[in-house]
Amino acid sequence: MNNDNSLKQDARVIGLVGLAHGTSHFYHLILAALIPWLKPAFGLSYTELGLLMTVFFVVSGVGQALAGFVVDRVGARAVLFFGMSMLGVSALVLARVDSYAGLVAGALLAGIGNAIFHPADYTLLNQRVSRDRLAHGFSVHGISGNIGWAASPIFLTSIAATQGWRAALLWAALLPMAVLALLVLNRAVLYPDPIKRTAGTAQGGTLGFLKLRAVWLCFGFFLLTAVALGGIQSFATISLESLYGISHALATSSYTAYMLASALGMVAGGFLGAHAKQHDRTVAAAFAAAALLALVLAAGAGPSWMALPLMGLIGLCSGVAGPSRDLMIRAAAPQGATGRVYGVVYSGLDSGLAIGPLLFGLVMDAGRPGWVFAGVALFQALAIATAVGVGGSTRARQAGTAGQAA
Repeated sequence: MNNDNSLKQDARVIGLVGLAHGTSHFYHLILAALIPWLKPAFGLSYTELGLLMTVFFVVSGVGQALAGFVVDRVGARAVLFFGMSMLGVSALVLARVDSYAGLVAGALLAGIGNAIFHPADYTLLNQRVSRDRLAHGFSVHGISGNIGWAASPIFLTSIAATQGWRAALLWAALLPMAVLALLVLNRAVLYPDPIKRTAGTAQGGTLGFLKLRAVWLCFGFFLLTAVALGGIQSFATISLESLYGISHALATSSYTAYMLASALGMVAGGFLGAHAKQHDRTVAAAFAAAALLALVLAAGAGPSWMALPLMGLIGLCSGVAGPSRDLMIRAAAPQGATGRVYGVVYSGLDSGLAIGPLLFGLVMDAGRPGWVFAGVALFQALAIATAVGVGGSTRARQAGTAGQAA
């Protein structure tokens, strides 16, 4: 990694990688945002619709675990170009399907495209951004993902309402194609480091890190928080309509408020994480507040105007936890195995996002919209236990290392 890059060059790399990451998050919701149109068009149940998101994230999760090896072998830039292309192709396929099997195939293609972004993005940021600006690069990377999540339902539903869901998907296909063109034009600043053919030997070999308890606690943390997020992404809008009797437009705006507030929370959480040492406690406090707010929302007892600010506050608390979460995981990773640890942990994210839509789809089919937010609160509360476990394991390992050094 270069440490003498100009601010302009670092900002250019961070901006390009952030734009690519935002596009991948936009595609997380291309099916969820169109549920009100896909359900009657194909006569599907909420469980069947949830299964489409499960296909996307299962493929993405498995692919992500493998994509890191491909990045190491051929370079992050080429892999990033491939992933962006696959997203565009998936939207074109989905726009033309006339059966549930076609929807599954389109979800599978989108999952393949999405699988490459974390390994490719983090590799490019580490290789091409100066060390003293790398934290800002990670911050922009996270915020751009939230912006993609927030923009997707607004973009897709506004077009689907006026031109139909097929037109919305065709317009969505233009986004990755345009971003791909921009990446290709700026490929000179995204050049990969020379490929190294040697494998690392940290912690007893390439796979030795898998024996560490903290790694699996981190995986569990991402799995649980992602199940909660999957419920919010897929069914929060529909649940709010049923619970509070609000319009689809206001319910969609409430979800957007959640994502935008989460991005703001990440900014605040960055300053908080920079000054805190026990990051697991910051995470625990933030998710405890988010879980309590979700329970209030689940009750459905307040006035309809409460839906939007409560969703925003839940997003804000979740966002505040983000930087401390990443710092917590970084501290848990043994020296020389950071990349592999992040690969396993982010597979937990995709696994949770695969489980969440299917699980909450069953809840919606049972006619229990309030249970969606109660479930969100439950999984956030369970995640607190894993975060505290990660912090305790990390402090014990660090204390043991310090004792050996003494």
